[in-house]
Amino acid sequence: MAKSSKVPEADPVAEGVVIRIRALAPSLSPAEQRVAGLVLEDPSRASSRTITELARAAGTSETTVIRFCKVLGLPGYPELRLRLAAESARESAREGDRGRAVGSDIGPGDTMEQIVEKVAFADARAVEETASQLDVGVLDTVSEALAKAGRVEIFGVGASAFVAQDFQAKLHRIGRLAFAWMDTHAALASAALLGKGDVAVGISHTGATGDTIEVLTQARDHGATTVALTNFPRSPIAAVADHVLTTAARETTFRSGATASRIAQLTVVDCLFVGIARRHYRETLGALEATFDAISSRRVPPSRGRR
Repeated sequence: MAKSSKVPEADPVAEGVVIRIRALAPSLSPAEQRVAGLVLEDPSRASSRTITELARAAGTSETTVIRFCKVLGLPGYPELRLRLAAESARESAREGDRGRAVGSDIGPGDTMEQIVEKVAFADARAVEETASQLDVGVLDTVSEALAKAGRVEIFGVGASAFVAQDFQAKLHRIGRLAFAWMDTHAALASAALLGKGDVAVGISHTGATGDTIEVLTQARDHGATTVALTNFPRSPIAAVADHVLTTAARETTFRSGATASRIAQLTVVDCLFVGIARRHYRETLGALEATFDAISSRRVPPSRGRR
């Protein structure tokens, strides 16, 4: 199978045009970012505007709005309005079922009940939207490469480091040789020892984490297959990756580095893990049974009753 495109040509109809706009926003020109900002701020209102009205509100030209639509993979502005209207209707129905705008940002006046509801909603949406836009072809290609790899190195810092450790633990549990590195010096040294047949995975929500990009570059330069897991397909990390897998988590005022982005990343990691496991089905079952037996004696038996 041919190598994946570094910037997947996603179908905005299939994945949701709002998700696509959020993912591409950092890579847009300043004028296009102003258009994107207006659309993301209120998709329903944007869908009711003419191209002239949207361009004027964004302080730009109609040509820029058309170029913005092309970047999204849409033929023109009428298609963008239709997609936004349809998605806004679905979102209104979803929020109407809950009786409040749970998809909105957390405000200083929110009660603890509202905070719990909004956080849970955001985390659930991160999983749903990540699954809806995930490129299954790229996922299958990466799973196959990981299943065949002589060695797997996983890199991530900050919140992404926890995801890297989780992925390593899953792979080790089924007998796959994998290492997760959080220290940049150790990661660079390890990446320098990789070669053809090995796979390096870099995890970065923003795709702009310098340490992770540097390590992934080192791995690529030594012949390893490189994989990036990021929320933004046109971020700098994509430039040094053979394959790009994307999440679709939103980070708001109080949510930078929050659970939603990690849950989205863990969703992709779980899909990769199962994809690898099915390729070595019998060996996987044997490894899981062996590792379960090895640690079962460390569990405290259930109480037979309390006095």
